[in-house]
Amino acid sequence: MTEEEFLLDKAREGVMAAKILIRENFPDIAASRGYYAMFYIAEAFLLSRNLAFSSHSAVIAAFGKEFARSKVLDPKFHHYLRTSQEVRLIGDYGIEKKVSPEEASRIIDWAEEFIKAAETYFHDKE
Repeated sequence: MTEEEFLLDKAREGVMAAKILIRENFPDIAASRGYYAMFYIAEAFLLSRNLAFSSHSAVIAAFGKEFARSKVLDPKFHHYLRTSQEVRLIGDYGIEKKVSPEEASRIIDWAEEFIKAAETYFHDKE
């Protein structure tokens, strides 16, 4: 199994966990799992170009440069990643605000869409 495949598997597991969490009314944690699913996908894309970074902001910026700005992928995926990181920070660290079930569900939907795009991309590269 390649590192990219391992990360895609982690992303799929993250989405499955997020769906359980949202169903059990834990939207803060569900949003975090959805974000991490997308983060793992972005890391997989970057690894496919032999790029690795140590911070979330660096991964997000590099993904934007390498895949969104160049239109290798629809730029909406970069938007999904950036927006979900902001929501994840509220869910993980917010004191005065919580993530709504609607926001968490939207992030889970985005993560599923991102996984499908990654599966298509990596399948086409074979």
